[in-house]
Amino acid sequence: MRGIDHGLRGGREKMKGKKVIVGVSGGIAAYKVAELVRLFVKADVHTRVAMTSNATRFVSPLTFEALSGNKVVSNMFDQAGTVMDHISWGQESDLIIIAPATANFIAKLTHGIGDDFLSTMVLAATARVLVCPSMNSQMFANPSVQDNLRLLRERAITVMEPGEGSLACNTEGPGRLREPEEIMELASILMSPQDLSGLKVLVTAGPTIEPIDPVRHITNRSSGKMGYALARAAKQRGASVILVSGPTSLKPPFGVDFYGVRTAEEMRKAVFENRSGCDMFIKAAAVSDYRPRQSAKQKIKKGKDTVSLELVRTHDILAELGDAKKKSPCVLVGFAAETEHLLANAKEKLRSKNLDMIVANDVSGDDAGFEADTNRVKLIYGDGQVEDLPLMTKDQVAHLILKRAKHFLEGGMS
Repeated sequence: MRGIDHGLRGGREKMKGKKVIVGVSGGIAAYKVAELVRLFVKADVHTRVAMTSNATRFVSPLTFEALSGNKVVSNMFDQAGTVMDHISWGQESDLIIIAPATANFIAKLTHGIGDDFLSTMVLAATARVLVCPSMNSQMFANPSVQDNLRLLRERAITVMEPGEGSLACNTEGPGRLREPEEIMELASILMSPQDLSGLKVLVTAGPTIEPIDPVRHITNRSSGKMGYALARAAKQRGASVILVSGPTSLKPPFGVDFYGVRTAEEMRKAVFENRSGCDMFIKAAAVSDYRPRQSAKQKIKKGKDTVSLELVRTHDILAELGDAKKKSPCVLVGFAAETEHLLANAKEKLRSKNLDMIVANDVSGDDAGFEADTNRVKLIYGDGQVEDLPLMTKDQVAHLILKRAKHFLEGGMS
């Protein structure tokens, strides 16, 4: 039996023990960075904050000191113990995040100006740098700012495109600082091993719904959590990710190509329109096996004591992918959510649908299955071997599935 990676961590757990510096420059969006620091600390990331003098006019250094548990440096010379910190900080850390990055700070970084602690520290840094611009839309569109951002990208500095929407200056457009959760997602990617770089991964997630009439439908209990964890983990590991999802309450992971669908047929269409060039298919969606033969155009009114509903089979997307794999080789992973005869049913599905691996999940327990944040699964391989996993978070399960799937690409599993 293949060994379990007990040290494996998913999502935020993969950042545990990393060292991050958050550099705050003088923009109104500085208030949002307090939440970013809180998220890093919650994920057990050693977090230090450096501020420009203008940034302290928007948020007090005491706020960041309370959140990070570390001293905040905003002046190179007025604070004891910082004589060489402008050198050591950026060389002892894994990532430097400039958020918000104002037009002024971007210009200084581009042209090598070091006139305060933060700008000098970045110039001396060996850590990766993530710049998160935030400014007025017209300022962001200014050719000088765009040229500066282009130069930063050419120098292997990561620039996160700002969001669009209402700005503090009462205008609409690009220039909003991205949300703290999105910045953290990208930071996780930048600090994770990129072992899936160059690969294209397609993940399906969530339920599908089949309409009975305009207000009723047939569906299932899938929350989409496992599929979204897989898409997030694949992106963190450097893959190009396509997520095809039925209706859920979840926000698509940052950086994935997202296709929202409702019915099984819509999911089938989205999958086959995007299958070209895929190296891995991971089908975590709970697709409806049946649909009503006819969907009423108007709401069915209460009347008879009983109503008969004729159901017909939907297309078997996983079986079609298994057939297509014979001509276009790829790694194909399926899921089996069962309430009885777990191994027997999963092995039959593995064989009949030409899968490389199937994730067997007993959904009858409270700590595993559709709505839970944890899973207790078995990984079953084409050679008959079964890897029995303990209770793990869905992020941990996702990373382990991807690691095993990658072995198939490398020819390491039969």
